Amino acid sequence: MIPGMTSEQREFGTIGVIGLGTMGAGIAEVFARNGVTVIGVELNDEAVERGRQHLEHSTGRAVARGKLTEDEQKALLDRISFATDLKALADAELVVEAVVESLETKKELFAQLDEIVSPETVLATNTSSLSVTEISTANSRPGRVVGVHFFNPAPVQKFVEIIRTVVTEPEVLDTTKALVEKIGKSPVVCGDKAGFIANTLLFGYLNHAVAMYEGKYASREDIDAAMRFGCGYPMGPLALLDLIGLDTAYEILDTMYKQGRDRLHAPAPILKQMVTAGLLGRKTGAGFYTYEGPDTSAVVDDAHTPSADDAPQFKHDIKQVGVVGTGTMASGIVEVFAKAGYDVLYVGRSQDKVDGVKATIERSLDKAIQRGKLEESAKAEVLGRLTGTTKLDDLKSVDIVVEAIAEDLGIKTTLFENLDEICKPGAILATTTSSLPIISCAKATSRPQDVIGMHFFNPAPVMKLVEVVTTVSTSDDVAETVRALCAKVGKHAVSCSDRAGFIVNALLFPYLNDAVKMLEAHYATADDIDTAMKLGCALPMGPFELLDVVGNDVSLAIQKELYLEFREPGFAPAPLLEHLVTAGYLGRKTKRGFRDYSHR
Repeated sequence: MIPGMTSEQREFGTIGVIGLGTMGAGIAEVFARNGVTVIGVELNDEAVERGRQHLEHSTGRAVARGKLTEDEQKALLDRISFATDLKALADAELVVEAVVESLETKKELFAQLDEIVSPETVLATNTSSLSVTEISTANSRPGRVVGVHFFNPAPVQKFVEIIRTVVTEPEVLDTTKALVEKIGKSPVVCGDKAGFIANTLLFGYLNHAVAMYEGKYASREDIDAAMRFGCGYPMGPLALLDLIGLDTAYEILDTMYKQGRDRLHAPAPILKQMVTAGLLGRKTGAGFYTYEGPDTSAVVDDAHTPSADDAPQFKHDIKQVGVVGTGTMASGIVEVFAKAGYDVLYVGRSQDKVDGVKATIERSLDKAIQRGKLEESAKAEVLGRLTGTTKLDDLKSVDIVVEAIAEDLGIKTTLFENLDEICKPGAILATTTSSLPIISCAKATSRPQDVIGMHFFNPAPVMKLVEVVTTVSTSDDVAETVRALCAKVGKHAVSCSDRAGFIVNALLFPYLNDAVKMLEAHYATADDIDTAMKLGCALPMGPFELLDVVGNDVSLAIQKELYLEFREPGFAPAPLLEHLVTAGYLGRKTKRGFRDYSHR
């Protein structure tokens, strides 16, 4: 136990913050906003002035938005004093460092603090990836050292990771957690491992997106749009890297790789090249995108920006659309085309199923009318464009067929053999598969040039994204027509080629698999991991919430496809995921997955 510290949690009256860059100034603001006296320390007067300006601008924005009154702003700023000498921290009860992400710099700082602060003072590091244990060894009392990882911008982000080392005193941990809760944050305690919870999961995903871009699998715009529209992420991965800073991202990945030796954390080579070239993202005015200037968020056109003149055009005439299938996805796709003004002929295995599609669409339209999103008169028009049938042969006159049947390659290839015989020459044959090889469907026909992937997301009427997937045989005219068709029905098309996972699933499922491995290793609980990703990374759902919604059996099948395709050891399905599926714990649909839903 630290000398003089009791087991009762104590109040922190004075807190020191070393380093007043964006992060340090934000941390100082958070403490001062909650009535704490703060001493901000910087290297020199110039740096102090920059820190003061950070605080004035940030609190000024809060005043402009009505989050603070001018009197509250003045009181907040009055609680913060500034110094250029560490000795000013002699009376601080807690010191948080937010200096440059360098192990040597941080260790030197903690060694100096040993001579200045009292034995009871808690020392915290805001490192995002370095070893808190190693930093603590520079202090004569490593038990009082703890990681307190705020997320940027600190005044706004609710999530804080508290990192315990193997020697951190329990009282230090409890007192620090209580303080973080008192200032309105949501803390999660975890062990000292490079990347902690959020960065370990986030940066593996970001690195994978960079590798996808580097390999020219998809454009930067399509990779980012896929994750925003397909997963509801607030930013695409490449835009997020530009915001974080490519140098910071490289250092975090490099640190994680050196500690864990996970190849998925080895920084993609292009990252190092861009950092060397000074293309660090928003802060330098150029990274994956080009910006109006340094430290601005406004993206400007550059040599890689698609031209408006390149908007896809119809190379095939599309008047009537065919849809095969009667499930949720098929019904949604029928609705999308009918709402956009297309006559739709849909095929089901029985009259009951065919009638069910119309009833489903009718319910959906009624809901839209209730919410004021659709005029009553439009309902009859949309329903008037629908024709249901149980005969595949009726598809002989359609211009495009979209199949949305069972995710089984044998069933799909048999269907494509039939469509090849039934459909007129030039008709486009599309599959909504999310993981099966489209070229296998194309090979079952005598017109592989007309076969393409059109991967809608569920629910199709709501989700804006469609992945347009070309095989080595798909003609350019067919691909361009399908992209133009997506635009006409109000969807955002992204282009990629025929490989497992396409864009979204190839980026999403390895991240989910990594989360399962983290849980399996007892590094953090499912609740803590979900909290970290929702609050720390602003994702709409935590990984375990999402897995239970998607279904663990579906997730396992996709992960197996990715592993088979890429042979990447890190893509091997987590054993825990396989065990849950074997036990029949598939998620919400079976009332039990990573969580128990039987009493909800």
